[in-house]
Amino acid sequence: MDKQQIGIIGATSFVGECLLDRLAGLDVEITAFSRKPQKISSDRHASKLSWRVLGENAADPSAVPYSVETRAIENWVSLGPIWALPEVFPMLEAYGIRRIVALSSTSRFTKKASRDASEQVLAEHLISGEESLKAWAEKQGVEWAIIQPTMIYGYGKDRNIARIAHFIERFGFFPLLGKATGKRQPVHVEDVVDACCSALFSERALNRSYVVSGKEQLTYRAMVERIFLSMGKSPVLLSLPLGVFQYAVMFLRILPRFKSLTVEMVSRMNQDMVFDHEEAAQDLGFKPRGFLDSKG
Repeated sequence: MDKQQIGIIGATSFVGECLLDRLAGLDVEITAFSRKPQKISSDRHASKLSWRVLGENAADPSAVPYSVETRAIENWVSLGPIWALPEVFPMLEAYGIRRIVALSSTSRFTKKASRDASEQVLAEHLISGEESLKAWAEKQGVEWAIIQPTMIYGYGKDRNIARIAHFIERFGFFPLLGKATGKRQPVHVEDVVDACCSALFSERALNRSYVVSGKEQLTYRAMVERIFLSMGKSPVLLSLPLGVFQYAVMFLRILPRFKSLTVEMVSRMNQDMVFDHEEAAQDLGFKPRGFLDSKG
């Protein structure tokens, strides 16, 4: 019997690397798509992973790297920007797609009313991407599931927890806006991958969106304290008023790692950003770990 074929878009992403490792342990064959040529980095992947270049003209059906001699790929996971998915709809149709799991974000909710124009645009992109996927899938008879994670972290490769840890490592303290009482639910990348895999293979996860969040609800202050402790350091926190923090942000943006930092991001330290993942627990068996419970 032929092995199940799975296509992955965005396989070189932070979540994509973890997904490849997870699928490597299953009896499947993987076709990963990237905009640049890739090499298989692990012997574990060698027998079941092939890379293909996703061309800029993927929207042109005549340019799709597909032929009758190529096996159909019915099941897909998309980990790239969900608003870019419409560009590859013709390619997915050519491969005979029947189901797709797409990664979005709870930023579609939290940044919709942001005072930062760029964050509003991001939320609009996420929302329009989700709606485009739903409309196309319904028209094509394709089963879909959308995974909406909260703040993803893990293995020092994320842009959230890793950035805080880098600041602590470099300066020995961490600045907070006021009391920083806004609640967070960081979710580990492996838990996000678990949700994607469950949605890909589950018969219950049909044409639904699922929020996936961490097990714990922590205030921003408590989250930062936990990061200090995980690094073997005693928490050193400096509470600042907004006016002072605005100047601090201007300084930090000079450093490459903090170039994307904005005052709006800082102001959310006192805003709750937590989400119920009960539907994911029921349909996907989603059981996230506590914050920094793992080595990653």
